Amino acid sequence: MPGPAMDLEPVEPQSLKKLSLKSQKRALDLFSPTHGRLPPPDPESKKIRISHKLNLEYGGTKSTNEPRRQVNSTTTAHRNQPSGSSDVLALPGPEGSRDAQKAGAQNALVVGPSAQPKGLNNVGASGKSSAIVSTSASSERNLSTSAIMERIPSKWPRPEWRAPWKCYRVISGHLGWVRSVAFDHSNTWFCTGSADRTIKIWDVAKGTLKLTLTGHIEQVRGLAVSSKHTYMFSAGDDKQVKCWDLEQNKVIRSYHGHLSGVYCLGLHPTIDILLTGGRDSVCRVWDIRTKMQIFALAGHDNTVCSVFTRPTDPQVVTGSHDSTIKFWDLRYGKTMLTLTHHKKSVRAMALHPTEDCFASASAENIKKFNLPKGEFLHNMLSQQKTIINSMAVNEEGVLATGGDNGSLWFWDWKSGHNFQQAQTIVQPGSLDSEAGIYALSYDVTGSRLVTCEADKTIKMWREDETATPETHPLNFKPPKDIRRF
Repeated sequence: MPGPAMDLEPVEPQSLKKLSLKSQKRALDLFSPTHGRLPPPDPESKKIRISHKLNLEYGGTKSTNEPRRQVNSTTTAHRNQPSGSSDVLALPGPEGSRDAQKAGAQNALVVGPSAQPKGLNNVGASGKSSAIVSTSASSERNLSTSAIMERIPSKWPRPEWRAPWKCYRVISGHLGWVRSVAFDHSNTWFCTGSADRTIKIWDVAKGTLKLTLTGHIEQVRGLAVSSKHTYMFSAGDDKQVKCWDLEQNKVIRSYHGHLSGVYCLGLHPTIDILLTGGRDSVCRVWDIRTKMQIFALAGHDNTVCSVFTRPTDPQVVTGSHDSTIKFWDLRYGKTMLTLTHHKKSVRAMALHPTEDCFASASAENIKKFNLPKGEFLHNMLSQQKTIINSMAVNEEGVLATGGDNGSLWFWDWKSGHNFQQAQTIVQPGSLDSEAGIYALSYDVTGSRLVTCEADKTIKMWREDETATPETHPLNFKPPKDIRRF
């Protein structure tokens, strides 16, 4: 039977706003007297904190005699004990680590340098212990961290010092942009092709004009001189590829087949074949003597703007505006390999004269690849941040790249270090925007560099003979993060 009903006191109805204000007032009354005051310091925690800091900072500078005596006594005591599992924390250096691993099941950690006392090598093989042994033999380093994190020297190759290059001659003569250059193998003359539709032949030593050849009806974009015959080959925006006989100074053959402008040209070093690439996205292989097209190497999706050949497979390598590089099998006219590492147009490539590797340049990076398999080696350590129209490398390993903004950068081939950044100066009467380099090439010796520019001039460069490592020091920092692609 339920008990009598209790009389409950009536509760005054309150709004939610009034209740929240009451709660805030109580909290304010409770905490306002101590607001802004810090709690009293705890001497015990302060003592622990300071001793920990002292041990971290100055632990390596303590006297070494007493710890060594303790280590020797511990090792003697451990030898007398039966062997078993050990809880000693040991961080030995590289020399002592091999012996410590041979000892049985252990978790030994000895904080110490690489030069260790002989008695430490068998610490882990003894009985139970929970000691942390500090074996400091050098007071110069903070051993508490250096033993755990040994500083690993950079494996990146250090570049050798190279003298900076300087411009020593400016040649004027063309009436339009100078678009291409090629050296004769006798190293006595070189030829340049221009937007004024002419090909001019210059003396290397004096820089004087020897001959002007006319025949193209558009700008001349590619030139090559044969090492076996007295022939020079030229290609231009007029879709024409011409063979010039330099004994008669006239065109003796024309190679017809390109559907649009021809942008690049290469001669095979051992076989009598010619390779041309152009805006029709095809690299065409020609027989020099019969004027017949052997192959049309089709596969690129855009303009083929760079090509080089080599005696062994892959004998033909092409770069394109579709940002890919293709290796071609010259026996079947098929693609062997496609490299897709670049993000922008591959406008320039350079084959190293002695090593089996090549470099390719696009607007975002310069990359180095191995041959014949096309493995990616590394990026150059700086970014030119412009469209790179041309590049060349000599036997000494100096890579030169010419940009659309007139920048001429010199690189160490082995390490990828950029040791000089030069800027071309336009000839008087030209606009500053005409500072652009369209083609460059080393001579046969690799001691002189010729650049073809948008201000209608040809500039010749050589190393500064007065420079020394003291006047031009090598400012090299090895890369911290190495990109793998």
